[in-house]
Amino acid sequence: MPNKPMQQVMRGAWILTLSSLIAKILSAVYRVPFQNLVGDTGFYVYQQIYPIYGLGMTFALSGFPVFISKVVAEAKDPLAQQAITRQALVLLTWLSWVIFAGLELFAEPLAWSMADSNLTPLIQVVGFMFLTMPTLASARGYFQGTFDMVKTATSQVVEQFIRVAVILFAAWWSLQAHWSPYQMGAVAMSGAFLGGLGAILVLWRPYRRVFRQAAPASASPMSYWTFGRRFITEGGSIALFSAMLIVLQLVDSFTIKRGLVLAGALEPVAKSLKGIYDRGQPLVQLGLVVATALATTLLPTMTHALANRQRQVFARTAGELIHLSLGVSAAATAGLIILMPAINLLLFGDTAGTLSLQVYSLSILIVAMINAYNSVLQSLNNYRATTWALAFGLLVKIGLNTLFVVRYGTVGAAAITILSLGVILNLVYLAVPSEVKMQGALRIFGPKLFIATGGMVLAVWLVTAAVPMTGRIAAVGVSAIGVVTGVVVFVLLASWVKLFSVREVLSIPAGRRFLKWQQQRRKR
Repeated sequence: MPNKPMQQVMRGAWILTLSSLIAKILSAVYRVPFQNLVGDTGFYVYQQIYPIYGLGMTFALSGFPVFISKVVAEAKDPLAQQAITRQALVLLTWLSWVIFAGLELFAEPLAWSMADSNLTPLIQVVGFMFLTMPTLASARGYFQGTFDMVKTATSQVVEQFIRVAVILFAAWWSLQAHWSPYQMGAVAMSGAFLGGLGAILVLWRPYRRVFRQAAPASASPMSYWTFGRRFITEGGSIALFSAMLIVLQLVDSFTIKRGLVLAGALEPVAKSLKGIYDRGQPLVQLGLVVATALATTLLPTMTHALANRQRQVFARTAGELIHLSLGVSAAATAGLIILMPAINLLLFGDTAGTLSLQVYSLSILIVAMINAYNSVLQSLNNYRATTWALAFGLLVKIGLNTLFVVRYGTVGAAAITILSLGVILNLVYLAVPSEVKMQGALRIFGPKLFIATGGMVLAVWLVTAAVPMTGRIAAVGVSAIGVVTGVVVFVLLASWVKLFSVREVLSIPAGRRFLKWQQQRRKR
């Protein structure tokens, strides 16, 4: 990729990836001190409503902006790009007001459907964040489409910082003022709206500078009807697929607590058990950070190869993405499962719900592979397959979740999440072109990955099994020793079996330095 435009795309992708990583890490890490402050019941209250916020955040952060940026980049001149952005702003405004009105008017029935009428004010508070979505999504989409990633990246980080600060302040102040978990949750949820306002302030001046004069409607290459159809099919598919795990968590909000009560659990116990189950979400989110970054950074390369009709380059890059996603996510999943008792005790103060968290951790591997194959399909402009896959997976989750919660508790909910994701993965895999599937290469890669991951798990188990976990201090030691041992053993075994090619290692951050160190070591 020697040409300047592609270098600009790659630089922009790296900037956006870095900001997304910071935002995702912030979004995951704050939940640990938050849970420690408010306890499992307070965490339950927050997590019941979080999926609604998560949908809005995804729509404004990585769903609709990606679609808008794609359409803006297709436009031939600045006037057309402005006209398209205005069309997106109008459609998003209608959509956001419909969602806002629905949440305000139907908050009580929604809370009742979650088997907890006290959640009504929280739903109404979180509804306000959707009013920030039109400006945020259209501005981010425009700047990404014109390869100005810095403004989008800055707005993402500012939004998350403000939201996290409000949430942690609400948790701390609730202890001082002796608020109920529901009062605390309502104030914490206001962080979503305040964070959105902060992001708008970051984007407002450059956005207003560009759109000070209205572009004529005739400047748009598409009518509202054509654009609206693409907005629903392509934009809707990208947005919903970006929010895949959040949509499944939303089903959990409506079914787990109700299912636990149906199984005979008392109301306070059911709330506490749901809060314990929700501990898995930040852990999975962190586990997915690296795999998601790989998908984001390699997508421009695949799109560029297709645009220049370089099918072999496209297939090779897609293969690198699949290998790296599978290898990194498998190691992260296995490591998290084997260390879960220690991590659970270290982060949350006890080992309750360890089995359900271990089962839920399998979603790291499956979601990473779904995202990798989805990146391939996105670069091919195939949105229909991913939409149908998500729909079928969601039907499985809705149809079986309550039944399995009643029978097996939160372990059943985790198992159905894994089953739903497995259905999505299989359907997405079937839609991927045959040259990308690389079944022969994966047959060679699979045994190598098994050796590297299996050896890592065995080494971590041997090193940590003899250490008694008598409290959080002991858990710190077990977790630290386990992580260091796991990383070192996995890297050594992966190098020994040549799990990744030289090109794949170079795609990993610090991969070039690792190869130089390896060469110097061999010369000695």
